[in-house]
Amino acid sequence: MREVVVMVTTSYPRFPGDGIGSFIEPIAKGVAALGHEVHLVAPWHPAIKRAREEDGVFFHFFRYAPVASLSVFGYASSLRADTDLRLAAWAMAPIALAAGWFKAWRVATKRRATVMHGHWVIPGGVMAAAAARGLPLVVSLHGSDVFVAERHAVAGAAARCVFGRAGAVTACSDDLHRRAIALGADPARTETIPYGVDTARFAPDAAMRAQVRESLGVGDAPLVLAGGRLVSKKGFEYLIDAVRGLMDSHPALQLIVAGDGDLAESLRARAAGLPVRFVGNQTQDAVARLAAAADVIAVPSIRDDAGNVDGLPNFALEALASATPVVATVAGGLPQAISDGDNGLLIPERDPVALAAALKRLLGSTGDARDMGARARARVMRDHSWAQTAERMAAAYMRARA
Repeated sequence: MREVVVMVTTSYPRFPGDGIGSFIEPIAKGVAALGHEVHLVAPWHPAIKRAREEDGVFFHFFRYAPVASLSVFGYASSLRADTDLRLAAWAMAPIALAAGWFKAWRVATKRRATVMHGHWVIPGGVMAAAAARGLPLVVSLHGSDVFVAERHAVAGAAARCVFGRAGAVTACSDDLHRRAIALGADPARTETIPYGVDTARFAPDAAMRAQVRESLGVGDAPLVLAGGRLVSKKGFEYLIDAVRGLMDSHPALQLIVAGDGDLAESLRARAAGLPVRFVGNQTQDAVARLAAAADVIAVPSIRDDAGNVDGLPNFALEALASATPVVATVAGGLPQAISDGDNGLLIPERDPVALAAALKRLLGSTGDARDMGARARARVMRDHSWAQTAERMAAAYMRARA
């Protein structure tokens, strides 16, 4: 059956190549590629540069703030350091939720929607549930939404209401799956659907590797890459400490950190005197080039002091697809994608000594590291295509209808 899907989200790449909400775009376009009609409802943002329709996805951005400076709802701007809601976000939330609900309801009515799909149970799921009326509802969980529902009583109550209304709930990792059930999601209607990865964009490329390394001026020096928002759950402070521990054995080592966030200043201060470059937010193409140029990619995620943890970081899957050897922690959904010693190395959280040892191992064994990277790419191509993700989302629509 051809579905008319209204997707309600608070993040989506604001322009082609934007890293914000990057995993929502291939889900939406993947569902559209299966022949379904997709209408995406999201908050307006000053940086948005999108056509009315792209690859079968129709955009409906809603305004809610009287001035652009108060457009703080969504796009990774609602949380401070990814742990606490910003005061402005609290203030604008009721208006934004109402505006989002109304836009989703209007689009669903005008386009004769057959299913509502809310991304992030808080707040996308709330808006989708309110707008759904008699339509089947699917809710997809991505990480910070579950954390907010666990931490705040009002958000938790709202999440339970949404779960009770949903015909299907999807989580990007088994960890989120379990936590959603603890919050009230029906186990029989909840499943794990991992993210995919663009294996054409993130791929080994010898020519690109040489070009990027030359532009960076690193030559043959060992190059480690990390990426993501500069927030607590990414664990970048432990990576910086690991680099400090490697200076005696690898004095030429370079670390590049791609991303920005509330901890930028403190992380730069921690890295003072070390060969660490903070290059800010990068487009997806730029991250792919850096991944191809790196000798090792580090994903030092943690469950932070507030209890927040990534579901399954897209950056980790992109790293695996690039065939660059990966060191990651056991946090969140990372062990689902990485088998220690096979397609990457897994280490404990918050352990710079173990992280330094793993980096040293991969930097010192070129052949083993290359084989590990090849196995990583093969596994991603087998298990993590966006087409597979889209097909499973479409199947969730059918289950919700049933």
